[in-house]
Amino acid sequence: MTDECSLLLPRVCAALADPRQPGSDDTCLEKLLDWFRCLADLDPTMELVQDNPCLTELIISVLALPEPSPRILSFTLRLAGILAASESRFQHLQQEKLLVRLFGRDGPLNSAVWEDASVRSGWVEGVHSMMHHQPALHFLCNGGGIDVIFTLQGDPSLFVASAANQLLVHMLIFSVETEMIEPVSTKDCDWPACAQMIIKHIEDSLQSSSATHIERSLKLLTSLFGSCHAMWTEVLWLGIAKRIESFLMEETVQAQHMLVNLLLNMARSPVFCHPEGSFWPLVTSALERLTPLQAGPLAVGILRIYKRPQDVRIQALTVLLQPMDCILRAASQPLEYAGLLDESVSDPIAVESLLSSKSSCVSLLCQTLGHLQELLSLIHLLVDLPYTSLLRSLITILQFCNGFLSPASPLGSTISRILINCFRVQRSALDVLAAFPEKRCCDILLGSLFDVLLAYLESPNTSPTVLKKTFQATSNWLARLHGLSYSNSQWQQTKKILGDVFLVLQKHLCSPCWEVRDSSLEFLTDMIEHLRDYNEFRQSLLSSEVLRLTENLLEDPESYVRASAVTAMGHLAFVTYFAPESPVAQDQCNKENAVAKLQEILSTDPEGFPRRAVISIFTEWLSQGCIGQLEDTELFVSRVIQTVEHDLDWEVRLQSLVLVRIFCNRTICQLGLPTCPYVPVTSAVTSSIHPNDLLQIFCRAKLFSFLFRSLCDCDKPVGQSACDILLSLRGAFYPDSTLDYSQGTGDSPASHGLAWLQRTLRQGSLAQNFPTDGGHGVDFQDPESMMLALGTIDLEELCDELNKSSDHVEKSPQSLLQDILATVGTIEDNEADCY
Repeated sequence: MTDECSLLLPRVCAALADPRQPGSDDTCLEKLLDWFRCLADLDPTMELVQDNPCLTELIISVLALPEPSPRILSFTLRLAGILAASESRFQHLQQEKLLVRLFGRDGPLNSAVWEDASVRSGWVEGVHSMMHHQPALHFLCNGGGIDVIFTLQGDPSLFVASAANQLLVHMLIFSVETEMIEPVSTKDCDWPACAQMIIKHIEDSLQSSSATHIERSLKLLTSLFGSCHAMWTEVLWLGIAKRIESFLMEETVQAQHMLVNLLLNMARSPVFCHPEGSFWPLVTSALERLTPLQAGPLAVGILRIYKRPQDVRIQALTVLLQPMDCILRAASQPLEYAGLLDESVSDPIAVESLLSSKSSCVSLLCQTLGHLQELLSLIHLLVDLPYTSLLRSLITILQFCNGFLSPASPLGSTISRILINCFRVQRSALDVLAAFPEKRCCDILLGSLFDVLLAYLESPNTSPTVLKKTFQATSNWLARLHGLSYSNSQWQQTKKILGDVFLVLQKHLCSPCWEVRDSSLEFLTDMIEHLRDYNEFRQSLLSSEVLRLTENLLEDPESYVRASAVTAMGHLAFVTYFAPESPVAQDQCNKENAVAKLQEILSTDPEGFPRRAVISIFTEWLSQGCIGQLEDTELFVSRVIQTVEHDLDWEVRLQSLVLVRIFCNRTICQLGLPTCPYVPVTSAVTSSIHPNDLLQIFCRAKLFSFLFRSLCDCDKPVGQSACDILLSLRGAFYPDSTLDYSQGTGDSPASHGLAWLQRTLRQGSLAQNFPTDGGHGVDFQDPESMMLALGTIDLEELCDELNKSSDHVEKSPQSLLQDILATVGTIEDNEADCY
């Protein structure tokens, strides 16, 4: 601790204990506790308390107050816990009788201030902090503190109740691991005293007729098995397994829903991974006896776990798929298609009953679809799903939802009436469709699938949100469609599907709803990204009106739509102007008009989203080498940076620096400088290139004036990016790090200009009227001056300054203590927040 902190700390403690003060700001107190926690971890000896007696004096002063502030008392309880985390400091505080006055029966427990949740929270946190040695454990158990924690499990404050639960878990683990003398045994286990008290509390609560007590113990066990995977947990489990199993049998017990998380935490523990024993039969029983809504989360959790018995995996999959199987069987009668399952795990009547009720039908299907999406999104799926039947059930659900299916069975008719225009189920089913694995295309159902998707795209009843998800699913399946090898008849089917898709897309691009226009443009962009290399896609696109309609939307009144139109036009250019085989590619005039149109949006659009989209597209074009020859690229980049130099949107300025970096790297590569990050360069080419040639290109493009101005940008990410680019350029032109930061301090005009530039850059965003026209003797378009600037200006120093957080000056302990002093000295009703 510094001398200044040592001087300030007594004043802070005195101010905190002053009853005339209203108390410090919460944020300052939290920061101070964090600081004390770091000090206590660094020095576990007595010296922290001995060298700073004001700490114990603060505790004594707060305890002496007749009505202490709840905020200060909570702070004091937590501070005492931090100090008592060391056994030596614990003994010192114990000798001073401070711990018993804080955490014992004579402390805040029996005072009116205990009614404040912050005090109870501070008490629990203080106890948790000190629970790192056996004297603290014995102090709490022997002094009745553990009974307080049992009571706080049911605290009306959820934060206090959760903290008390976690504290009991910590105490149980600590007691067993530090006090257990003999190895655990399933036959005869002699638990330590503290652990025995907690285990008895768990067993008594589980035997209780109170649902509240049962739930508290189940929460405690869930946390325990989730955080501790020691072998003794199995011994604990064997003592309570019968009672847990009975909860599944007793319909009157309301705690069944809490068993899912408990069983899943146990299933993830290596202690219970072996197939023998009583645990996995209990999981099987739970899958059979829990309601479908309760069993679903358990089933998907089991399927995500690598080590589980084969029969349990099959049973979990059966439970998960049962609602989808029921949908298939209800869709037609007599049954046209086989269901997903050969047999059910639980009573199918329970699933049918839930699907016959509107509220439970929607909930069950959305939950099941969400679980299926979760499984399908896994990189390594640990279970083999019946993909064809699953896809057929998804198609059936979507047909139920838009009224395109008229089932003959009574259950099917009921489900159809419930699901008609049900947006929740539609969205969930479309999400599963979009997540379908690419290699599981189920080509025999592709015709039916696209019929349903096109019906949703064409229907006026499709909501904008459902339409957006339909677009996403359609795009994904179109990409998979082109990945298949198919016959001539299938090629004709693909051509027809694409034609139908573009027809409906043209309609939506003219929709009066801006969300629909926006989603349509995003769909178009997505299709181009995935399908632009396929000839039939390009033919269908170029023969439609999509290109003209997209260009019209560049002038849409809604800025989001204009931004999406810019992105779509940028990707359309890869099919039209930048594709050599395209009939439009040879029309240089159209290409220049398209670029000019986007440049006009960049310079004139009043909203930031379209301008961001333009600069992103320009960056994409440049990175793909679509701009043209080096001279064209130089002029293009120069125009862009001059346009965005004064843009008010910092994201536009930041993205333009990405474009500048790509331009610099590509130019260095093309001219053969050996520091090019992309391609190797032969020594013959390298020797023929002079750095001055590169500098002339960069100066003509006005790169340096843009980069140095960006160093002084008021938005820090812009300055950081510009500094990184300048450092990269300096590394290219000074590969041997032969730098002399004093070479610009002579009497020449250029040296005076560089000295001024260095001073200006050090002001950063405070610099006013940064000149880019050669003022102050700095010629940003002179290669020699810029070469000198790269070698003279201390860019590392500027980079360090830019990388500092805005509050780095205020993060010192001295500043924190001064803030607290200032805050506790404020006696007005409206205290200033020191942070």
